[in-house]
Amino acid sequence: MRHIEDAEQIALFHWAALQSGKYPELSLMFHIPNGGKRNAQEAARFKQMGVKAGVPDIFLPVPRGGFHGLWIELKAPKGKTSAAQDAFLGELDKQGYKTAVCYGWEMAVKVLKEYLGKEKK
Repeated sequence: MRHIEDAEQIALFHWAALQSGKYPELSLMFHIPNGGKRNAQEAARFKQMGVKAGVPDIFLPVPRGGFHGLWIELKAPKGKTSAAQDAFLGELDKQGYKTAVCYGWEMAVKVLKEYLGKEKK
């Protein structure tokens, strides 16, 4: 499943690069490399460095429509969020961010276009 999510994310960032003329704000979008398998020593070091369970995959630090920015958890088409991801997304919502769980890169594109089309506030 992880490789499918990786491919979905690569497709999304490829689309974003191609759309930079129409949506220049996409150049600010980035991936948080929070997931993946690590050995115990590396996992402990990353935790000390601030890695947290549940942090969404992608952040667009662009305010729109009364939101501070957009967080996206990108899943493979048949993927599921973890309890930690659901909790973190809920906390981000409370802080004034737009959040979305997207199943596949095409769904993420739809969310991004809708978000970027909102009025700046």
